[in-house]
Parts: sequence; structure tokens; C-alpha cells
Amino acid sequence: MWLFLYNIMLILGSPIILLILMSKKRCRRGLAERFGFGRYREAVQGDVVWVHAVSLGEVVAAVPLVRRLHVLYPRHRIVVTTVTETGREAVEQRLSTMAIHRYAPLDFPWAVARAVTNLNPAVFLFIETELWPNQLGALAERGVPAILVNGRLSSTSFGRYQYVRPLVSRMLKGLTYCLMQSQRDAERVVALGARADRVIATGNIKFDQPKPDPEHDAVPRSALVADGEELIVAGSTHPGEEEQVVECYQALLKEFPSLVLLLAPRHIERVARVETVIAGKGLKAVRRSALRQTVEPIRGPRVLILDTRGELAAVYRHAVVAFVGGTLVPIGGHNLLEPAAWGKPVFFGSYTDHCLDVARLLRAAGAGKQVRDGAELTEDIARVLRDRRLLRAMGDHAEEVLRGNRGALDRSLRFVIQEIRDPSRPHGPSVANGLAADHGHR
Repeated sequence: MWLFLYNIMLILGSPIILLILMSKKRCRRGLAERFGFGRYREAVQGDVVWVHAVSLGEVVAAVPLVRRLHVLYPRHRIVVTTVTETGREAVEQRLSTMAIHRYAPLDFPWAVARAVTNLNPAVFLFIETELWPNQLGALAERGVPAILVNGRLSSTSFGRYQYVRPLVSRMLKGLTYCLMQSQRDAERVVALGARADRVIATGNIKFDQPKPDPEHDAVPRSALVADGEELIVAGSTHPGEEEQVVECYQALLKEFPSLVLLLAPRHIERVARVETVIAGKGLKAVRRSALRQTVEPIRGPRVLILDTRGELAAVYRHAVVAFVGGTLVPIGGHNLLEPAAWGKPVFFGSYTDHCLDVARLLRAAGAGKQVRDGAELTEDIARVLRDRRLLRAMGDHAEEVLRGNRGALDRSLRFVIQEIRDPSRPHGPSVANGLAADHGHR
């Protein structure tokens, strides 16, 4: 009954869905694939591992997983599907030699049926709890194991799923495994109907994310700041945050005139709006793309805007301190581990529901500081800039947090490997047992 009602609503809403996709320039690319046509008409040759990652954040989480699968199963084709354009770009930048990209089909029965038939995957892995009834149903009909990897359930998502619990429970019961980031996430997914014996808290595989190679730095420090200047990086910011961060920067300039601020809006199509905000505060705004054409170095107070994709993780390396957005406004937070990986003090706001466990770890270790607003952000950054011993200690603690929490990838792979058939190598738990000493609890 619930699935029938879901499909009726989906069909009735299809004209609106199509209108939305056509109206957004970033959604027009791959439109045929979203309906199961385009490149889905071409069957992928060989055994396929299908990894679904909605957008940039999920692709980042999937990178170490895909890289390991590519090493373990070199004869398999790895297909990574995304919903967003930023996700596609991340796949092509970070996994171009290991995986092929497709846009994920919309959850119409005929669209997902075409995709599943043509990909014919040996296993389906989806990142961070992206539940679609028809897609999971089509996989189940063909006997394809479906594994939730790096699963998480924010308070908002958990509350929303309660309203359609019968439908959600049906999907979760059909999953081969639910590999969750934390015990809290594991308890929530069981409460929604997943089989308890198939739910494992394996940890967050983002801790296993490799840093960009400093030897191949796509963004050298000299491209951003001059000698004697220091960079504050505010990454993945949203409307309502840029204003507070720019005001924080203005206040800090009074005591630290050599500071430069770099803003990386979460959605780069907002760059023009961010420029307006900066100009409204009386500051110079400089786009990262414009720096490539600059011969003479720019000096003096200024706000750099990262209007290019795929560079933020590397840019954090050049920060003296970092702020991670989506936390001063009710978004839920973005990747706190990217600056921590470079040993940088990490500042963030109160809205951390999407990264709650990482935020707690950073706070507890003295590697991160949670602030209520832009004024408190100013005070705390100033305190760290005055006390360089504290600054270095916070950075060291950040790296310790990452080292101490690695291993989720191996724990997750133990269960994934059990479901992948590969005639060229031994199969089953005996292969998986060598991957990790700590397997978590089943």
C-alpha cells in the first residue's frame, strides 16, 4: 500500500520534477540518464560494483572505498552515480582512472529498472543513507546485495522517516548490511526497522580519507597570499554565514593586519552574491580564478573567493585557522575533517547535526572550538592567534583525532567483500579477515 501511494505521488509530481530539472542549468546535463536513458542504454561490460554517492560530501566519503575496491578487484568495473553536478565533478577529479560516472536515475520504476538491467551490478553500495524504494526494490528483484556504507541518520532525517516508517522499514529490512558511522546511528536505523543482526557500527570512513599530495599541490601558497601574510579559510559557507565571517575578519584586522580571508561558498553559483556581501562591508573581493591571470601579487586586506571546484581540501593546508560552514546557520555542518587532516585548529558553529560525532571528538581533544555566533568566533580566533603555542597544540590534537579514529574503511570492507563475487580470487570471510583486526560488533 505504501509503495503504491509513493508511486502514485511520484507520477503525479513528475511534471513538476521535470520542470525543476529543466529550469536549473546545472541539472540539465545528464537529463536522459536521470530517466534511465542516455548512457544507461549501453550495457557496462564485465562485473560491476555500483557505488551511489549523492553529492560532493558523499563522494569524498566514497573515495577511499573506491580506491581500495579498485585494488582488490582490478577486473571489476566500478560505476559511481551521483545526483548533483558537484558530485560528478568530484568523481571525475578524484576517481577518473578507477571509476566511471553516471547520473543516478530518478526513482521512477522504469528508470531504475533500465539502470539496474544495463549495469547488472554484482553489488550495490550506497553512501550515508540515501533510501529510494523503487531502486532498492529493483535491486532486490534481481538478487543484488545492497549495502548501506558510512550510514548516518541526523535528527532531522530520523524524525522525517518516522512519518513513513512502514515504507522505510520495508526498504531497510531488504538491505544486506547497514554499516553505520556511530552507535547512535545504528540504534536509529534499527528503530526504523532494519534487522538488528545486519546493523554494524563500523565508524566513519572519512577518517580514512587520504590528504591531497603536497608534492602535487594544485594551489600553492604563493597563489593565494604573499610572504608575511596569514590565511583564514572559511569553507563550505552558506547565506547568513558569510556576513558573520566577513565581520569577524574585519574585527581581526585591527589586531592582525596581515590576515587574508578566503571564503569558499558551498555552492559556487552564489559567487556573485558573496562578492556583493563583501563589497557591502567595504572590502576588496578577489576571485580565485582571477588570481591565475594576475602577474603582480595582490596585497593588503582582501577576501579571496574560491570560485573553483575541487580545491578546498588542498587549500586548507595553507590556513592558519579554519572555519567550516553550515554550522552558524541551521544546515547541520560539513566536513570538519578536511582542515583537521592538515593539523589546523577547526572552528564551527552550533548546528552540527550532520557531523555531530566528529564535532564532539574535536572539542574533546582540544582540536576544535564550537562558537555561538560571529562575535564569539572573533574572540576565539583572536585568542588562538595571540597564543601560538595553543594554535600549534590544537593542530597537533586535530591530527591525533584522525590517527586515533582510522580503521572504519577496513571494518566496512570486511562486510562488502563477502558479497562481491570474483572468480579470479578467493571469496568469503577468509579474504576479509585479513583487512582489519577490529571488526566491530554484529
